[in-house]
This record gives sequence, C-alpha cells and structure tokens, in this order.
Amino acid sequence: MKYILLLFIIMSGLFAKLKAQHEHHNMANMNDSTPMQKKDTSMPVKKMNIHAHHSMSSAYSRSLPMNRNGSGTSWVPDNSPMYMIMKHDMQGGMWMFHGGFFFRYNTQQLTDKTSRSGSKFDAPNWLMAMYNRPVGKNGLFTFKSMLSLDPFTVGKNGYPLLFQSGEAFKGEPLVDRQHPHDLFAELSLGYSQRLGKDIDIYGYFGYPGEPALGPPAFMHRISAMNDPDAPIGHHWQDATHITFGVATAGIRLNKFKIELSSFNGKEPDEHRYDFDAMQFNSYSYRISYNPANAWSLQFSQGYLKSPERLHSEENIWRYTASALYSSPVSLEGRYFNAALVWGMNDAGHHHKEHSVLLEATNQFQKLAIYSRYEFVQKGSEELNLEQAYGDKIFNIHKITVGTNRKLFGIGVIDVVGGVQTSLNLPPQSLKVLYGNSPMSGEVYLQVRPRLNL
Repeated sequence: MKYILLLFIIMSGLFAKLKAQHEHHNMANMNDSTPMQKKDTSMPVKKMNIHAHHSMSSAYSRSLPMNRNGSGTSWVPDNSPMYMIMKHDMQGGMWMFHGGFFFRYNTQQLTDKTSRSGSKFDAPNWLMAMYNRPVGKNGLFTFKSMLSLDPFTVGKNGYPLLFQSGEAFKGEPLVDRQHPHDLFAELSLGYSQRLGKDIDIYGYFGYPGEPALGPPAFMHRISAMNDPDAPIGHHWQDATHITFGVATAGIRLNKFKIELSSFNGKEPDEHRYDFDAMQFNSYSYRISYNPANAWSLQFSQGYLKSPERLHSEENIWRYTASALYSSPVSLEGRYFNAALVWGMNDAGHHHKEHSVLLEATNQFQKLAIYSRYEFVQKGSEELNLEQAYGDKIFNIHKITVGTNRKLFGIGVIDVVGGVQTSLNLPPQSLKVLYGNSPMSGEVYLQVRPRLNL
C-alpha cells in the first residue's frame, strides 16, 4: 500500500498543477487582447506563436493545425508544443525536423543485483524529417522519414530494462532488455484531399511505416519526451510504429477521424540495417476524436498475424484506447502534458494480457518534472520463464519519477541534463529472481530541437 500511496502523491501533485495552469492560461489569453501598459501603449502584447502554428496545416489535412501531427497518421492535442526546426522552400512546401538523442548511464540494479539486471552506457535516439507541400487549392502531399542510430549507439541486443520483453536476438527472446529500433523506422508517402472545411480523405503508404493502431508512439508523445526508456507495455500499446509494409486510408469528419490499415503483422527482425520483406497479412481500424484543443482520444483494434518471430504460430488481437491532454504553452514555454493509455493483447486460449500507462510532464521555463506509472500483465512465455513457472500471468507495477533542466542552447538546439529513478514492483512469485522491489536509475544529457514559441 505504501507504493500505491506514493504513486497517488506523485500523480496528484502533477494533475493538481493542471487546474492551476488552466486558470493561468485563461487569464493570459484575456491579457493578450489588451495593450501593454509600459513605454509604448500602442504596442500590443506579443501573442503565443503556438497560435501562429495553426496557420500551418497538419500532415493530412489543410484544415487542421500542424500541432495535431502525431506519429504515423495519429492525432495529438492541438495545444501540443512543437520541438522542431522548420524551413520553407521556394515551391511553397515546408521541411520539419525533430528528434532526440540521450547520452546516458543506465543501471537497472540500484538496489538488487541479479542475473536479470544490468548496467550500460548508451545513447537511445531518433531523428525525423517531414516535408509538406500543397497541391492545388485542396490537396496536400506529405513525405516522412524516421531514422534511429540505436543499432550503433545502443547495440544489437538493446539496453537493460527490467521486465521489458519483445522481439529477439540470435534466436533468443529479448527479456529484461529493450530492443534497438531499426535504422530505417519510417519512409512514408501520404496524400490528402479536402472535400470541405470539415471533411478530408487521405491515403498513406509506408515501407516501413505505422498503421492505424494504438496511440502515437511513445517517442512522439510530449508526456514521454523526457524519459529515455521505452514503456514496458510498449508491445501492448504502440509497438507497431515500425512496420515493413503498411497502407492506410482515412476520412475526417469534423472532430472525428476513421482509419483502416492493412499491414505486416510481423515485428522487425534482428537485422536492424535492412528492409524486411513487405507483407500485408494483418489489419486494423482506429477511431480518433479531438473534442477540444486540449484533448485527443482514440480507440483502435488490430489483428496481428505472427507478430513474434519465435512464435510464428501465434496470432494476436490487440485493443488500445488512449486519452492525451495538453495545456496551452505560455510565452515562457510552460505547459502540462499527460497521457493515459490502455492496451490488451488477446492471443486466444484465455490469454488476455492488459496494460495501463499513466505519464505526465510539467514543463517550467527551464526545469521539467515528469513521472510514469505502468501496470502490465506478462505471461511466463514473455519473460522466458515457462520451464520454471509453467503457463502463468504475472502482474507487474512500475513507477518512474525524474527531472531535467535546460543547460544551454546552441542555435536551434537545446542541451538538457536530467536524472530519473524507477521502482519496480514484481509479484511475490518473481521476487526470488528480481528482488523485493528492485530500483533502477539513470543520468543523462539530452540533445533536442528548441521549443518553437
């Protein structure tokens, strides 16, 4: 109970800030309409540039703001801050670049050193480029590329992360380790056509790409931006963000969006530099709804054929739902951002494993405080414990808290220093392998584009 109490203290403190910031920004918006009462009373107060971003369209609609872009074709709240470098070209198009590099020391054995824990210096990272160009009065062409140097900076067998599972290396499952992402994580083309102010239709093709399944991938969520680690529920929620072969068709009707995808259900193989064979053996749908600038909601369901290469006979139905929140960004760069994500894998034969994630970040002018809570049900197969435990499901809890601060900037790039710690809460039956409540921690430098204000 003391751990649950700790969780609620952490989260309540962050969400209490939500109300205070909401009231603060309402007052700020009112003040924006009044002139400055200083030397020059004719000069209006400078408004937040985030409103200027609304004149730049999203990747798949000329009627929606750029701030709504998530990973793949997903949505985030319109209030979402933008950490990117933007450049117009002579033909009316726009290039956008964003990403993040973490240079860190990561130890998963602050308190309990076991055969399942480990430590490592590494550098998880990703870099994305996007190009938008209007076509006629209502068309829009989009190109996206996403690269990761994880195979070089993290290693082919990934980095230590207690209770993480998914994918394989040298014929063995990766357990208590996060796999590296592929060098080519997305190469996609998209085209949208505006049929009216409230209606768009669009198509998307990626090799690799991301189908309409799940919330925006964790590295594209502002609420997860400061945490170098992948969620341990990644393969229950958003692991299809790298799929070698995906085609999506969608329609937006005012605040709603409906999408259908056909894609390759197999997770990427251990050869991280190549392109896996393109297949279209799985399918999904997603319903998204942005009721207001601060919120983005989605529900999705997908059928994945043979996602795990070591268990090719096993197919999975995946269900996800999420709610993303973002306060407006103040002139000083302050905001609050949070995400609630649920995911379930149904492999049949009474194997339904749930996951829940709640994460938030509170950004001040230079300092950020962030946290993440996870609950995941993992079977003995996922943790490579079938011989010792038989067919069993384990309930795992994890709490992460961290803070970072902007150290300095170089042009449009910021360098941020941070520290975080995680408390893992295994079930009683796994404490002999993991310890009673193993703690992990890390210190890091993060390099990322500056916030656009």
